[in-house]
Amino acid sequence: MNNSQNGLLEREEYIEQAYLFKALQHRKAHSEPVQDMLKQIREEVLATTQLPMAIDFLLAELRHVGTMGTAMKRLPHYFTPFQTFVIDAAEDDHGRFDMQIAFLVLEAEAKFRAGSSSPVAMFFFQVETLCRNRLDYDYGLQAIAMDPVYDGIWQSWILEVRHQLGIVELADLIYVNSHHYRKKNPTEENKTEPLFGEKEGRIALANRKKEPHYLFSALQRQLGYPAVPRPVKRDESIDLIPKLLRTVERLEVRIKLLEEEQRQSGIDLNQFLPKKDDR
Repeated sequence: MNNSQNGLLEREEYIEQAYLFKALQHRKAHSEPVQDMLKQIREEVLATTQLPMAIDFLLAELRHVGTMGTAMKRLPHYFTPFQTFVIDAAEDDHGRFDMQIAFLVLEAEAKFRAGSSSPVAMFFFQVETLCRNRLDYDYGLQAIAMDPVYDGIWQSWILEVRHQLGIVELADLIYVNSHHYRKKNPTEENKTEPLFGEKEGRIALANRKKEPHYLFSALQRQLGYPAVPRPVKRDESIDLIPKLLRTVERLEVRIKLLEEEQRQSGIDLNQFLPKKDDR
């Protein structure tokens, strides 16, 4: 599998990746085994891309190890570190990140990569994914920094944010590294060009000291990157009728036992003993 010069894949590769994650998400809802799903999807994806070879490697790793993340780590030239991080988080037995959401995130990201290579929008999409789904910021930002969509200046800044986030608000970090801040503070000496434009700086300034989801909502509307999938609260009313039925059944059994106890004969214990055929 050959890389392009900047480490990014061809557009058709990201289109097929989006189809892969979409198909996995839909078929997993029917509780199909992942290996069977991948075998079928391999025959469906475009054969002129590198994805069939990547799926073969995923299948081999699933047979030996049982996880997809380990295979994706060994294909860093095809799957980005952030994609691998998302799958690892979903496969973590101690985490709460669902695999269905992971496939939705990767589908949206692959579609976005196929149509845009803007590092600004991609950064906000990836960071919002960490925030919305409460993923590990330390490892997540490290994986984001290694993405080929970012150049060396971006990578250095993201790694700095990795150590500052939690101490300094994200809105402040964006604002001081924007053209809007440089415009309002022209006397400050800055050796590097700001990473964010006038628009991002104004949005960050307007959302300082506010909940982060207000910042991300405004950025998503203005920059047009995909809405980040998030966990959906399960409707508990779906289980209400089955629970009521089981409760009524238990009450009927108890009432029947009480009626038998009121009789002179008492409760017939033979009904609880195994029959000869059962023995």
